[in-house]
Formats: sequence, structure tokens, C-alpha cells
Amino acid sequence: MQRLMQKIGWCSIARNRNGAIVGRLVALSVLVLASALVGSGTVQARCGTCDGDLNGDDGVTVDELVKAVNSALNGCVYNPTINPAEFVAAVDNPYFPLVPGTTFTYRSADEDIVVTVTHDTKVILGVSCTVVHDVVSEDGELKEDTFDWYAQDRDGNVWYFGEYTEAHENGQVSTEGSWEAGVDGAKPGIVVLADPQVGDAYRQEYAPGVAEDRGEVLSRTESVTVEFGSFDNCLKTKDFTNLDPGNVENKVYCPNVGQVLTVAVPGDTEREELVSITHE
Repeated sequence: MQRLMQKIGWCSIARNRNGAIVGRLVALSVLVLASALVGSGTVQARCGTCDGDLNGDDGVTVDELVKAVNSALNGCVYNPTINPAEFVAAVDNPYFPLVPGTTFTYRSADEDIVVTVTHDTKVILGVSCTVVHDVVSEDGELKEDTFDWYAQDRDGNVWYFGEYTEAHENGQVSTEGSWEAGVDGAKPGIVVLADPQVGDAYRQEYAPGVAEDRGEVLSRTESVTVEFGSFDNCLKTKDFTNLDPGNVENKVYCPNVGQVLTVAVPGDTEREELVSITHE
């Protein structure tokens, strides 16, 4: 995790696997500066523009305060280092395998979602990305048509390099939400970590004002049942964004299967679950 933090350029302090804070100097800085920062609103500003409310609960914890102070001391620039030599051809993270020719079909109360891993690639920032085609329809009518771009590094982290999306409504087509790493200040994020640990927080995408999704690991022992089947020891995450604070989702990824469930939070009324997987 510490190596990953260095790679993606977080301005948060290093942690060991037990979650203990490493760096007494930073902790001391919190004690000295906390009252001044809170009083001046600096912490709130830093949390809003930097690492943010990391767990999406609309509150600033002591842990987030530590990170905010560290951000104030060192600056806060999300600037992942992308070295094409550190990326591999296949995306085979067990929680998010992308085998070309595979089609995942999901269903919610109103929509059918068909996700196809194509044989196509797209080079972004020198990295060859796998192209995934995502089609959303309602009652047989096309609603969204999206191409997503993913790549995996040598450590096994799956990076998200952007998307081209078209939303269809009333005969009109909108490409709002489209972004590509390296264009207009956009930077790639990580959609699934190589070795996710409970409490890990990370950026999934970063196109200022367009795409700023974040993720947090909630569990690695989730059990879930969807139409496609029942699974244990799954990865559960919380996905949220500062651009739309009320939009929070829990996602479940199961080993050697991939994403099987998306649930809107709070409540369990909006479910998008895996129905089938087919291969060429």
C-alpha cells in the first residue's frame, strides 16, 4: 500500500497494515495546528479540494484531519506517475478480470446493461488499454453507449484511463461525462486495487469537474447472492464523488468472476446485479 500511495501521488501519510499512523511529526503537527486550521476553515477547504471526505460520510474524522493537515503542509496535487513499462498486456486481477470476448449482462429494476470486453485496445499516455463496451437500455430502447479504457500495472492494480459515453434521451445525444487521461488535465485512477485492505481509499478517476469518483474498501469477506449465483469472500467497496455527494454506491466484486452487484446507498432498493456471463 505504501508503494501504491507513492505511485499515485497521495498527499496522505503512510500507514502500516494495522492502520497505525506512521510519522510522529505529522501527528504532532495535527495537535499544534488543528485548532487554528479548523477555526480558519482551512481543513474544510483542504478536505473539499484535496483528499476530501475520504469515507463519504459527510464528516471529517481525526484520520481525515491528519491527512488534511499533511496536505496543508505539503500541498495536495493528485499526479499519478504513469510509466508504460510498468503496465502489462492482460487485465487479470481476480476481482476484475477482463478477458476479451467476455460479455457480462446485468439487470436492474428498469434497465438492462450489457458489458462486453472487446478485442480492441487504445493507447493512452503510452499505455495500451483494454476497451470495454457498455450498453444500457430500457424496454429495448438505447439509453447509454459507452467505451471504457482499462489497463493493469505489474502490481495488479487496475487503472481507469477514461471513457467515451453517449447518453440518448428524446432523440438527443449527450457526451457529458466523457474524459480521457492526458486531455484537459484529466488523470487516470484505480478502479480495483491489487491487494485491497479494509479502509483503503483511492481515486478512481480524475477529470476536474467532470469525473471525480473515489472508492473505499469496506470488506474482503462479503457473501452475496445474485441471479447469476452465490459467492463468498468477495470485495465490497463504497463509491462516491464530491461532484454529487448524495450519489453513493456499494459494489461487490467476486474472485475470478468480477463485478456482480451494485447497490445504491442508503437502502437496498436500487440493485444492479449480474445475470449471466458468456464467452466467445
